[in-house]
Amino acid sequence: MRSIQKIRVLRAATIATLVAFVLAGCANFDPFAPPPSTPPAADEDDASRAYRIGVPDLLELTVWQHEDVSGPLLVRSDGKVSVPLLGDVRAEGRTPKELADVIRQGLRDYIAKPRVDVAVTEMNSQVVSVIGGGIEREGQVELQRSTRVIEAIAAMGGLTPFAKKRRIRVLRNTPDGQVEYRFDYTAFVDGKAPDSNLVLEAGDTIIVPD
Repeated sequence: MRSIQKIRVLRAATIATLVAFVLAGCANFDPFAPPPSTPPAADEDDASRAYRIGVPDLLELTVWQHEDVSGPLLVRSDGKVSVPLLGDVRAEGRTPKELADVIRQGLRDYIAKPRVDVAVTEMNSQVVSVIGGGIEREGQVELQRSTRVIEAIAAMGGLTPFAKKRRIRVLRNTPDGQVEYRFDYTAFVDGKAPDSNLVLEAGDTIIVPD
């Protein structure tokens, strides 16, 4: 009989302990608390690091605790930027991180353990030009991911009635010189030249004659 009473006492104590834990958990739970923040996607961070600086991008140089060295940097037509204390530094073709590393190395002669960041504030180099009498509106098109010839033409209002649709050209500057590609609009629309609708690169020029 005494053993049965002991078992009942133990069960009651166990239940009381569990109830106390549950109540403590409820007391700390806030149903209106915001959900935990989601860290930024890794691919977005990777994309920003992989961006290649071009002419005439606008950069922001930050040297921590050295405002006299920090400030905006314009990528000139020669691909260089003027950095305080260092003079001209090549920026074109480098990622922001690569440029920051180069500047950091140079500043070590003037600043102890410099902390350097470079950010792109205006991606002015990521455009293509569309020109010629056969386009409704000449100008520049900002590149999005995988922008193609047909999309750039559409962004400028399309072709005029007098456009030479079979004689559209795409000019591209490469390390080996200028390369020319032909785009036959009529053949592409007819499904005969699907590969001619190139993915455009920064600095390309589309010429639509009339």
